Amino acid sequence: MLLRFGYVSTALSLWEASPSRTLTFTNWKKLNKEERKEKLHDSIEQNLKNTIRALHYNIAHGISVYRMSSSLVPLATHPEAGWDYVTPFKHRFAEIGDLVKKHQLRVSFHPNQFTLFTSPKEHVTENSITDMTYHYTMLEAMGLDKESTINIHIGGAYGDKEAALNTFNKNFAKLDPSIQAQTTLENDDKTYTAEETLRLCEHHSLPFVFDYHHHWANPGNDSFENLLPAIFDTWKNRSQPAKFHLSSPKSETEFRSHADYVDLDFALPFIKALKAYGQSADIMIEAKAKDKAALKLIEEIAKIRGYKRVEGGAIKIN
Repeated sequence: MLLRFGYVSTALSLWEASPSRTLTFTNWKKLNKEERKEKLHDSIEQNLKNTIRALHYNIAHGISVYRMSSSLVPLATHPEAGWDYVTPFKHRFAEIGDLVKKHQLRVSFHPNQFTLFTSPKEHVTENSITDMTYHYTMLEAMGLDKESTINIHIGGAYGDKEAALNTFNKNFAKLDPSIQAQTTLENDDKTYTAEETLRLCEHHSLPFVFDYHHHWANPGNDSFENLLPAIFDTWKNRSQPAKFHLSSPKSETEFRSHADYVDLDFALPFIKALKAYGQSADIMIEAKAKDKAALKLIEEIAKIRGYKRVEGGAIKIN
């Protein structure tokens, strides 16, 4: 079996490589029409170029799993600043998609915590649909809308978890079916446990992205080892292996926050459980040190008997 590791957004090993350069709406309003266009175009051009730089870095280092920044396009979803961000940059989006497909990379998006479908407030749902549509539009422009995914959390409980889950079912149905089909759900560290998230994934036939750190902070009533067969089963009709998130606590007091690197002792029970289950998987490292954290963890795991590093970002388990 093969475990492939990836990281989020910015390759810290590269100089000035942030793909999340932004322009605030306040500053945008201060500019005239031509200045607004120039600032927005400069930002997205740099963000897309840095995404391409990161992909080349990943290819060179054998890292096949990568989460793209949700902030590639400044003000893309702002109601007053909405603009055509695809047409002027078709070649850049296409270049990203071509790289991903040529080198068989796995890329995804993860909108922020405000993109949710449990809120009783209609405008929150409308904003979430707008945000999901923005992410999907970028995948379409890249030619990756059939294989790449958009991962979200379920949302809040609002004092009644079962009612909130019913609200999710109602609001999620308002999302375009093509976008629904590319959506994955993740358990969170405070509200919805792995069991609850799994049930919702099964109800909507969505893949489940299990987060080990979140499960540790919000464990529910069942062990993750017992949940693994059902978790993998949510990916059975997908062309890609099951995907997981991995990080470790920053400290005893800030146990929900992500540390700069992944503590091997914290991660090993999870890695060994995957080994015992025996199916290949992809693991997104959510540590603050990003690519450096992923590569360091791979080096440490590869020193353990039975784990062989076969690429820069992959471990083969005998």
